[in-house]
Order: sequence, then structure tokens, then C-alpha cells
Amino acid sequence: MGGSLRVAVLGAPGVGKTAIIRQFLFGDYPERHRPTDGPRLYRPAVLLDGAVYDLSIRDGDVAGPGPSPGGVEEWPDPKDWSLQDTDAFVLVYDICSPDSFDYVKALRQRIAETRPAGAPEAPILVVGNKRDRQRLRFGPRRALAALVRRGWRCGYLECSAKYNWHVLRLFRELLRCALVRSRPAHPALRLQGALHPARCIIM
Repeated sequence: MGGSLRVAVLGAPGVGKTAIIRQFLFGDYPERHRPTDGPRLYRPAVLLDGAVYDLSIRDGDVAGPGPSPGGVEEWPDPKDWSLQDTDAFVLVYDICSPDSFDYVKALRQRIAETRPAGAPEAPILVVGNKRDRQRLRFGPRRALAALVRRGWRCGYLECSAKYNWHVLRLFRELLRCALVRSRPAHPALRLQGALHPARCIIM
């Protein structure tokens, strides 16, 4: 056994978090968007580079800033989503929605603020979903990738949950980065350095 890893997939409502997870686990895509009714937990076993890992993948729309009934942005208790003890984060935004990118920016800051002092660094992969709608994107890929990698010190990747493009790749790279997070290297460099072929299979 390779051990266990806790992964949180976070982002604004409607960006495709659940669609990404379901493509990764089941190879299907819901044609109609249905809002996730509260947090969901998936527990797949994954074969990565010859070792088996038990994953806990958390999915939901509520782990971030959002308008309350009174119009004031509120954050839930970080402990509710285990922001403090998650091994790796996938922060998803819609490449056609600048608001969803701002949401991810706020999430990243919140993760940094709630991480206990002395806790191991958790890798963060920022994922631009809906690449199949490339012509409608709000900003150039290279500029966004440079901002995330150099300014935010996170990994960056784009995918299409609808067409299952780069979905397996994003989880493979995130897991590889989480497994080597104790090495003294820049987190964005570790994520980009994991791009070479590796086997990642759902069991």
C-alpha cells in the first residue's frame, strides 16, 4: 500500500467541480448541471507508479466566500472542510468567468490563512475548466498561468470535464506533487516537474 491522501476540490458554484471528479472516477459527464447539495466525499483507490493509494476527495460548493442573506460575504468554519489537514487542493475556475477566477484567488488566500503554523505545505493546483469553450475565455492562458505559477506559487493546468481532456492528468500531477511535498522545492516547480508520463489508474 502507498498510503492515504486527502484531496479537496473547491471552487465557485457551476465551474464543474463535480463533473471533473465524476469523469476521473466514473468516466461520465452529466449533460445538465445540478447544483451540489452539500459536501460530498468520494473514497476511491488509485494505482500510481505501482503503489496503491486510498483517496478521500471532498467536493462541494460551500467551501468559499459567498453572499449571505444579508449581503455580506461569509466563510464557513474552516474545520468543516478540513482545510487545515488536507494533503492537496484542486481549485477550479471557469475559463469564461472572471468572477470564478477571483473566487479561486480568495480560496487560495483562505487556505494560506487557515494552515496551522509548522504544518506541511499542501500543494495547490489551479485548474481552468471548460477548455472546450476556448473562444469565450476571459483572458489569455499564458498570462493566467504565469500569474498563478509565479505570483501565487501554485501549479496551473486547464481541462475540459465535458470531453475528459486532461482530467486524469490533473489528478496524476496533483497526487505526485502531494507525495513529494516534503522535498525542498517550490510547489509550482514540483507540480510542473511531474509532467512526465506516469500511470494513474482507478481501482
